[in-house]
Amino acid sequence: MGGRIVVAGASMAGLRAAEQLRAAGWTGTITLVGDEPHMPYNRPPLSKEVLAGHAPFESLAFRPRASVADVEWRLGRRVVAARPAERAVELDGGEVLRYDGLVAATGMRPRRLRCPGPAGGRHTVRTLDDARGLREALTRPGARVVVVGAGFIGCEVAATAVGLGVAEVTVVDPLPLPMAGPLGGLLARDLRTRHEERGVRFRLGTGVRGFTGDRHVTGVVLDDGSVLPADVVVESVGSLANTEWLEGNGLDLTDGVLTDELLRVGGRPEIVAVGDVARFPNARYDGVPRRVEHWSVPTDTARHAAKALVHHLRGGERPAPFAPLPTFWSDQHDFRLQSFGAPALGRDDVRVLDGEPGGDVLVGYHAAGRLVGVVALGGPAAASAAARRRAELLKQPALTA
Repeated sequence: MGGRIVVAGASMAGLRAAEQLRAAGWTGTITLVGDEPHMPYNRPPLSKEVLAGHAPFESLAFRPRASVADVEWRLGRRVVAARPAERAVELDGGEVLRYDGLVAATGMRPRRLRCPGPAGGRHTVRTLDDARGLREALTRPGARVVVVGAGFIGCEVAATAVGLGVAEVTVVDPLPLPMAGPLGGLLARDLRTRHEERGVRFRLGTGVRGFTGDRHVTGVVLDDGSVLPADVVVESVGSLANTEWLEGNGLDLTDGVLTDELLRVGGRPEIVAVGDVARFPNARYDGVPRRVEHWSVPTDTARHAAKALVHHLRGGERPAPFAPLPTFWSDQHDFRLQSFGAPALGRDDVRVLDGEPGGDVLVGYHAAGRLVGVVALGGPAAASAAARRRAELLKQPALTA
């Protein structure tokens, strides 16, 4: 089976795409292009174990399966343009790669604050180099840390900083509660209490106006004009999908790359999207396309997209519509958040299923009377209780049924 499939993006999603293309029967050339110089590595530990010094950076690298030992790696290179009409992509430096199939796996990058003030001392957490720089800053004696953004990464970094013995850790967010979007009010209030009990301070319901200092930040100016002293600022204010290389081709790039139910892009079955960059409908729920940044998504999307792409290129059985069960977890301090399903779709009907807030608690999220997601907060017993609900969630009919 000849031909070439180009995978644009060489992180976890790109690696999983290559592995799943082989599993689906593709024996032709696979070329992975990635802008980082590193082989694919695991990102979630960057804000936790690696930042805390409990795991070496070298431990993050994935071990590729034997089936992809022959793939072509173009690391430290970037795809700058796609030419679907020619079935080609252009790399930085001008090299052009022709393809039979194309996998968009370029992921996302952290959104940055556009505020006046110095750039020194301001960090994000996305890459190995980001984590190295932030760990060095956090371990300086007497560091005062302000985390802007109370989402997953923000809360994890705040917890890790406290564990490192940082002098002051303050989390700022315009929303009234941490992680209110994915969790809803009940668990978000519990989460805030747990963080405060362990030393994290919050300034919620306010945004950031700017930064003080010359070349290096010395403070964070809030919307009300007050200033939080800061030696280290961590910006965790969302993400932007890396789609610029696809512009000019009539594709919907509103928030990531819009796909159909088989993860195909723009009516072109020779192009699929996987991982964080894909905005896909989930047949298990309401069919509304969404971008999902959970750890399980690269593997789930890669498996389905590979089957769809190989089906188009070589025939065989057509895959069913994509219908994953989303999963996420987040380790913070000495507790874990564990979720199965789509809690955000059921935030108007939230019920405690087991335990109680403040201890090991399991919460269910319902839409149209159906359980669509569960989230556990606490220790191993809570996480196990959530896992036992997985089978129930898998059996639920689609919301559109």
